[in-house]
Amino acid sequence: MTEPLLKRDATADLTSAEFFGRAQARLTFDVPPGLTDASIIPRSGDEGTDQMLRVVAQERPIRPAAVLIGIVERDRPTVLLTQRSAHLNDHAGQISFPGGKIDPIDATPLDAALREAEEEIGLDRAFVSPVGYLDLYATGFGFRILPTVARVRPGFDLHVNADEVDEVFEVPLAFLMDPINHQVHSKEWRGMMRSYYAMPFAERYIWGATAGILRVLYERIIVA
Repeated sequence: MTEPLLKRDATADLTSAEFFGRAQARLTFDVPPGLTDASIIPRSGDEGTDQMLRVVAQERPIRPAAVLIGIVERDRPTVLLTQRSAHLNDHAGQISFPGGKIDPIDATPLDAALREAEEEIGLDRAFVSPVGYLDLYATGFGFRILPTVARVRPGFDLHVNADEVDEVFEVPLAFLMDPINHQVHSKEWRGMMRSYYAMPFAERYIWGATAGILRVLYERIIVA
């Protein structure tokens, strides 16, 4: 594994200015063709997961989606996360970013992420300053997720849509960007072993696509 440019003690003191300076230098708003092209398989870095994604691309239609990685610009920056409603058909009760599928009304994935954040948690886009897209992330359910990294100015007033979200909360960015908190677990999928990340925080179990996207954020912004 590549050594992080910020050592663990420095990561613990990660400031908004330092994080956003790195993000603005490394991210763009170029939309990757793999968002809608089934022949392009986003790589995960795990052989078992990559094999799963190749199979899924042949069996399921692509489901383009967008999420908002909202970094709240506090003295010590935090990440906005939600707990999905327990009655939902997909990923009920799981920790996730605000977001969802990209609809025909959305001009760009960014528009979809901002719209979903407004619909799910009432985040006024006037408080949001988008920085750029993170790498495309694919899941075993056929989703192709394009995350938007954004600066969120404090002072917002949230209104949770109970039909989609049970709760919204913040987790320190330094905790999520510290590799010591990145647990690696394995599970079987059709006779193959694949790995996934988990980042438990207090009583919250952050795992699956959300933890995987946070790991990509760490590798793209923190690691040299």
